[in-house]
Amino acid sequence: MRLYFLDTLYARPGPYASVYVDTSRDIDDPDRAIELHRRHARSDLIELGADPATADASAAAVGTDADLPGRHGQALFATHGELVLSEELPQPPPLDRTSYASLPDALPLALQHAPDIPYAAAVLTRLAPENSHTASEDLHVKLQTGRWPSSSVAPRALTHLHIPIDQWHREAGRLVDELTHLVDLGHADTLVLCGDTWARGILVSRLPAPVRNRIATVPGNGQDVETGRALLEPQLTTLFRGRLSAHDRDRLQSFAAQRARHAAGEGLPAAVAALQRGQADALVVNQPVEEWPPLWLGTDPDQIALSADDLQTFGATGHEEQPAGAALLYATVTTGAELIVVPRDETPLEDGIGVLLRY
Repeated sequence: MRLYFLDTLYARPGPYASVYVDTSRDIDDPDRAIELHRRHARSDLIELGADPATADASAAAVGTDADLPGRHGQALFATHGELVLSEELPQPPPLDRTSYASLPDALPLALQHAPDIPYAAAVLTRLAPENSHTASEDLHVKLQTGRWPSSSVAPRALTHLHIPIDQWHREAGRLVDELTHLVDLGHADTLVLCGDTWARGILVSRLPAPVRNRIATVPGNGQDVETGRALLEPQLTTLFRGRLSAHDRDRLQSFAAQRARHAAGEGLPAAVAALQRGQADALVVNQPVEEWPPLWLGTDPDQIALSADDLQTFGATGHEEQPAGAALLYATVTTGAELIVVPRDETPLEDGIGVLLRY
């Protein structure tokens, strides 16, 4: 998984206030609950040593996703009195979480982006004539692209098309061009189709083979999703559960081949050493994530070590202890590496972490 969405977070120096909060709307009186979350976030940050302006900026952003229905959360990051990043979370945190430290506590956000599967979805629905004078039925087509699971709470624009049913054989070719463009543009792993069987069959028969080979058909009519959520969200949840993106799957196969050749690249010391040398192509992390001991950081992205003494051997003039998750993610992003998140029961790793080496 590429971590471009975190670039802005590391473009500014800290200290950072990091807030993970449940802002679900599927409860009684959600506004009252969110107001309590807001107050607690501010008071917790002040207690942790945050300046009032940064605590206020963080608290003010809690609940700004009020238009998003259902169960979800927010991840908020602020520094020097300004909100730097705000993202909706597909799953709310089990408990609200706040921190104030030199580095943002961004690993939980990155984990919620995984497996980051790019897809395109299309729903074809046959609409009955509005009245007896209408010449024929219409076919209503809805199109949307996304990256799962973050698109469930941050869906992209939805395209609507209405096509007379008796023109579908001709118009299907135009939709094929549109879908092929969407799949190629988003480098989609999967084209998810749903709806009218007859219309779907005509569409599939006209798709080029490379796109046709990526099709997944799901049941339903696309009407079981609230406004503001991803098209076909329940079906996508089932379809993508336990899967990796094609990109991460290829990376994981390379990691497995590396493991088969030698033991290097597995365990916390190996991951830190690779990040030190700029040799990490991707960090491989088990989920659930282990509790690693704190790490030490210097002033440069590759100045990361297991101890202060180790760091001083690299000539680091300044250093401080940091939570391992925050330090590892910072070094991963700023050295241009990727993150692959794999279930522990499928690919158990020493210390719950490994590294795919660049060379």
